[in-house]
Amino acid sequence: MKIAISGKGGVGKTFIAGSLASYFARHGHSVLAIDTDPSPNLAMTLGLTPEETSRIVPIAENEQLIKLKTSTEFSGVFRLTFSVDDIIEKYSVRTPAGPALMVMGTVRAMGAGCTCPANSLVKALLRHLVVERNEVVILDMEAGIEHLGRGTAEHVDVLLVIADANRKSLEIAGTICRLARNSAIKKVCIIGNRIADARQEAAVWTFAEKNGIEVLALIPFDKLVADAGMTGEPIGYDNSAALQAIGNLAKTMVSMNHG
Repeated sequence: MKIAISGKGGVGKTFIAGSLASYFARHGHSVLAIDTDPSPNLAMTLGLTPEETSRIVPIAENEQLIKLKTSTEFSGVFRLTFSVDDIIEKYSVRTPAGPALMVMGTVRAMGAGCTCPANSLVKALLRHLVVERNEVVILDMEAGIEHLGRGTAEHVDVLLVIADANRKSLEIAGTICRLARNSAIKKVCIIGNRIADARQEAAVWTFAEKNGIEVLALIPFDKLVADAGMTGEPIGYDNSAALQAIGNLAKTMVSMNHG
């Protein structure tokens, strides 16, 4: 099962990505979590310390690896096809929460140094992870809509678009859903996050119904999650309404995948 998670910045998509990855790992799945966000917070969500996180070199910034995979004997000419299956074993990081983690990093704008070979390597690796690997693969996408233009979430089984009840958040979620429908992504759904009351719940449902978008789950506001974001302390699953809702979301997706 291959899951991409997107949404406006600040809506909690990395928390949901990490919590889903942790849930699947706890329940016996082999899980690979992929961070394509320029702010590599997924590592800490999965239990790595800030010091451990700082030592991770994103694939898009690993000049030695990029050169190894894409360079030729001719200056300014690079390979368009190359093997990537060995990269996962060599460059993924095992996390305390259980999943293996790969940090892709952000490809710089066109014309900025090694953009072309870096982009080729990242796209080839993402395609390999999504199409050819058998693990549960969870991609924490960069915030906003730009990643859809780059095709980094192509061929996933489901795109979960995270939104809270804020109007701007919902509008961006709607744009992501509309763009994703024109791609090879098989299923696109909204996840309402940090839903504090019936009014916020209604705002998500009303927007989704108006725009013909499926709501797959609503994650309640959880003070434990907010506090953990400040302290960095882990959250007990049994004590957290948000984590239990994310666990139910994972069960729903397993049922969908087997349906």
